[in-house]
Amino acid sequence: MRELAARGHDILFLERDVPWYAANRDFPNPPYCRTQLYSSLDELKDCFTQDVREADFVMVGSYVPEGVAVGEWVTATARNVTAFYDIDTPVTLAKLERGETEYLCPDLIPKYHLYLSFTGGPTLKRIEQQYGSPMARALYCSVDPELYYPEQFPLLWNLGYMGTYSDDRQPTLENLLLEPARQWQEGDFVVAGSQYPNNIKWPKNVEQIEHLPPARHRWFYNSQRFTLNITRADMVQAGYSPSVRLFEAAACGTPIISDYWQGLEKILKIGKEILIAESPADTLRYLQETPEAERIAIGDRAQARVLGQHTAAHRAVQLEGYVLERITLYSSFKN
Repeated sequence: MRELAARGHDILFLERDVPWYAANRDFPNPPYCRTQLYSSLDELKDCFTQDVREADFVMVGSYVPEGVAVGEWVTATARNVTAFYDIDTPVTLAKLERGETEYLCPDLIPKYHLYLSFTGGPTLKRIEQQYGSPMARALYCSVDPELYYPEQFPLLWNLGYMGTYSDDRQPTLENLLLEPARQWQEGDFVVAGSQYPNNIKWPKNVEQIEHLPPARHRWFYNSQRFTLNITRADMVQAGYSPSVRLFEAAACGTPIISDYWQGLEKILKIGKEILIAESPADTLRYLQETPEAERIAIGDRAQARVLGQHTAAHRAVQLEGYVLERITLYSSFKN
């Protein structure tokens, strides 16, 4: 939103006022947009119908409370371009296959002019062909270079990982970090994240940080020789689903060791800008045998790629382009 505002757009951000967010607002009154809270669907309609009707572009995000009802109202009310922005596309599509319509239903998808997705590749065609979206486009997550950049901190760990516990990621964490730590007891490792079960057997040389606030993320990345990226199973299956952690680490110039998924090579060059591991031996080879100059060069090349293609400013330009593309297509169709 900050980058859109910098390009001259007037932005209204509408947020459902729910207890958890009320007590944990990251930035209650950002200077680059108007933030308005609403307590119910009726209040949303009563107070903001004119804004939605007259806006040049209206976007509804995934996980919005009563998202289906909100989407039906938005697509029926807005006079101009509407979009659904899915930050968890493979999960959303899996929910639809199971008949779960928490924030989106199949009948609503064709009513949005645009389906914007954190996942690219073949998934976009599926959204258009199977669900009838008029136009599905990738709008990947991004990084803010004002928050993530290289800093000189003591290198505390050979390899670190940041992520909340999940059943589907844990085997990969075991394979690519915990087992290497057991085999290389002289190495220093760290895992930052919450909700890990008490029955996990952490090696003695793996430090665990239960909560790492966003303000400490840059320090965390800059305190590692390498960082580990692990992808959710749904994202691996879909491919073309880079995580925000991938971009954040790269922006800090921290070399990344990652699992593989289809489309990764279109984000970062494998072997040059990112390293792929499939086994503990792969991880240990990178940690123990990569010359220091090459380690630094890998991080530098990844940083250059991400700052050149994957910042919030790039996403703002992409979003403008998609909206203009939709307007052009619609005008051509009418003519």
